[in-house]
Amino acid sequence: MNEVIEAPKTSIAPAATPADLLRIAVEQGADLDKLERLMDLQDRYLAAQAKRSYDEAFAAFKAEAVKIIKGKSVNDGPLKGKSYAELHDVVNAVTPALSRHGLSSSWKLTKDEKDWMEVTCYLRHVGGHEESVSMGGPPDMGGAKNAIQARASTKTYLERYTLKAITGLSEQDDDNDGNNPAQALDDWLAKVEEASTEDDLRATSKAGAKYFQVTRNKDGYRQFAAAVQAKGADLKGKANA
Repeated sequence: MNEVIEAPKTSIAPAATPADLLRIAVEQGADLDKLERLMDLQDRYLAAQAKRSYDEAFAAFKAEAVKIIKGKSVNDGPLKGKSYAELHDVVNAVTPALSRHGLSSSWKLTKDEKDWMEVTCYLRHVGGHEESVSMGGPPDMGGAKNAIQARASTKTYLERYTLKAITGLSEQDDDNDGNNPAQALDDWLAKVEEASTEDDLRATSKAGAKYFQVTRNKDGYRQFAAAVQAKGADLKGKANA
């Protein structure tokens, strides 16, 4: 009869975490310098764990294939016949899916100057890790808006595009995000068309010139400047009629 020989049973102790090492060091009366190094190691360890949890949650969120519906139609101007998603369309589309995976979004106005605004969108995980993306632009002076309305319009615009950027999503039938020069040009052409007075047009021209200078979009600026000139001629013609 063949004798069955069993291999000796062994147990493998789990690898010590930085927290374990810190506890042992305290028990052994380690000096302050060693404790500080172990505390720093513990912080890096926790940050790495939080980042891993965030990546897993974000991957699960992306697997849901969230769709953003363009709920707003443009009825006049150079963009007539087109549609786009308003801020609430984007928020309503992404929030349920984000929440299911322990993620949440928020914004902060990180720059608020007279001629320039910047919004930062944060995406946070319950594990502690967060990512952010920022985008800026001048106050939207088109359409006879007052100063407060102009700033509110730009803030909403920036919130919409930063949320799309941080989540890596785009609207249906839309291959671009807020950084697409063609989309930005369309928006500025719409602002020009909305100008109802020469003062409105001058404000839009000044704000747009700064935008295209900052983004270094020379071709876009040429088209924008041509639209401003044509709109100016139209307004003068109406005033002299």
